[in-house]
Amino acid sequence: MSITIDPEDVLVIVDVQYDFLPGGSLAVADGDAIVPLINTLAAKFRNVVLTQDWHPADHISFASQHPGKAPFETVELDYGTQVLWPDHCVWNSHGAEISGDLDIPHAQLILRKGYNRAIDSYSGFQEADRETLTGLAGYLNERDVGRLFIVGLATDFCVAWTALDGVAGGFDVLVIEDATRAIDSNGSLAQAWADMEEAGVLRLQSREILG
Repeated sequence: MSITIDPEDVLVIVDVQYDFLPGGSLAVADGDAIVPLINTLAAKFRNVVLTQDWHPADHISFASQHPGKAPFETVELDYGTQVLWPDHCVWNSHGAEISGDLDIPHAQLILRKGYNRAIDSYSGFQEADRETLTGLAGYLNERDVGRLFIVGLATDFCVAWTALDGVAGGFDVLVIEDATRAIDSNGSLAQAWADMEEAGVLRLQSREILG
């Protein structure tokens, strides 16, 4: 299959930040390998949007804020079950910075998420309470864009949640699989793909765009 990128299509680059890259506090294995590919893909798109995880130091999703709890354990919060993470992407830290190896000067929007202390935010569209919107859908709708092509980190969390919420918001969503990498904890990757496919997210490879 070959896919032609239209001028209205959007590349959404999710959380390519130092804390999610090798050496970071919540590193995704092989995460740095996708950066050159994302740069190549971005050159095909007129419209590029980036999301950026952006937490206060005392964010509720950090295991350090829950005495006796360790990273990757869970707790029950007002909005449901929350995985606890190592401290990561703390605002104004190096780990929160978007990778300097991304070379996408024509990117038009960097949307920060997860800045509310009491609510985590995987999706670029809404926070984990499934009520608080980020404004991304409004931005995209006002721009009258076409399909959303999603890449970045991590496949089974922020990429998947962004893709699912994109479909729920009425967008046609495609995830470029080889331009993502996963955490894959307790079967999370397989579950994420099952959820995305059930919702109608299309799964493709970069060669289908690049030829």
